[in-house]
Amino acid sequence: MAVADVVEAMASHRPYRPSLGIDSALEEIENNKGILYEAAVANACLKLFREKGYNLP
Repeated sequence: MAVADVVEAMASHRPYRPSLGIDSALEEIENNKGILYEAAVANACLKLFREKGYNLP
């Protein structure tokens, strides 16, 4: 859940700040996989976006 929440939160516009973008969100996940995020979950997320071409609606 944490990985999905971080990606969605960082990549989406918020009333108090503009979107940080999907690239920043994926960089956060990559840099902290195995530290803040379960490595297998982080890898699945990265694969989904980078290899499978998933985009947030």
